[in-house]
Amino acid sequence: MINAVPRASWRVLALPPVAENRLHEMFDPLGVELHVPATRDNDGVLASLTEVDIVIGDYTGVLGFQADAVAAAANLAFLQVPRVGLDSFDLESLTAAGVPVANTPGVNTRAVAEWALAATFDLSRSVSWADRRMREGGWPQFDTTARGADELGSRRVGILGMGSIGTEVMRLFKALGSSVVYWSRHQRPEGTFVEVDELLTTSDVIIVCLPLTPETQNFLNAERLALMKEGALLVNVARGEIAPDDAVLAALDSGRLRGAALDVYEQEPLSFDHPLRRHENVLLSCHTAGATRQSLERIWSMTVENVRAAVDGRPVANIVNGLGSTIVKRNQQN
Repeated sequence: MINAVPRASWRVLALPPVAENRLHEMFDPLGVELHVPATRDNDGVLASLTEVDIVIGDYTGVLGFQADAVAAAANLAFLQVPRVGLDSFDLESLTAAGVPVANTPGVNTRAVAEWALAATFDLSRSVSWADRRMREGGWPQFDTTARGADELGSRRVGILGMGSIGTEVMRLFKALGSSVVYWSRHQRPEGTFVEVDELLTTSDVIIVCLPLTPETQNFLNAERLALMKEGALLVNVARGEIAPDDAVLAALDSGRLRGAALDVYEQEPLSFDHPLRRHENVLLSCHTAGATRQSLERIWSMTVENVRAAVDGRPVANIVNGLGSTIVKRNQQN
């Protein structure tokens, strides 16, 4: 039988870019010993891992957790990821090391879906484009219509990926009267499933909600984007590697795409001189589609509760790598 471990003996390393005093406000009431890396880089992470029992991952993805970090964290008993996506974490190495990993599913579903809707509105009515012309002194009263202004209720929307975000996107667009179809690796009981090629060739708006996996990397390559209905709009709220930047640019320059709204890119932050920054038909966002006050509250509430459960010896929620949900300090396991 495993004896209860005093909370003060649990060392927690927090990697998100959150003010240290705010982190202490959230985690000090748990009675744990909280640490942050001295520098926000891989060397800073590796230097902070000695004797750490629990790691709270970086939701920005800047500080990943790869095999070298797993090897350096000899005492790591639990990794809590304060987001849904796991692509910057080496799950294979963590699982091999016996480290349970949990995420926070569903916390930003509504936020991302609303951003996808807002971005589609913007592209459809050239809202940001007209704002730029107005600030330059122009009056583009008729130009916005000439650019292809559309009411979304008359458009066909194709969703790639029907997880929780895709499902919420479908619900929002259907409420506007849009015709909605989807493709996903697994068919759902709700919605209208079509094959990828049909979705690409018939949709006026395509919204990317797929997780990044080896199968979805470069999913919307140049060949697939060339299948899109001429004048279509692309909205990517997933990962930049799914729709490579160069392929999107080529589709825009060819006229195949009338516009693109991008919250994600192959390399983040997007470089200062990247051609996407200068393209008139692109709406740019900085990987913030899921960041609302409400979603952040949900993320931290779920994260704090899971750390509380871990140090209390209760099962944690949302383990993603098939290991046990009751967390045991390494020096208590034998």
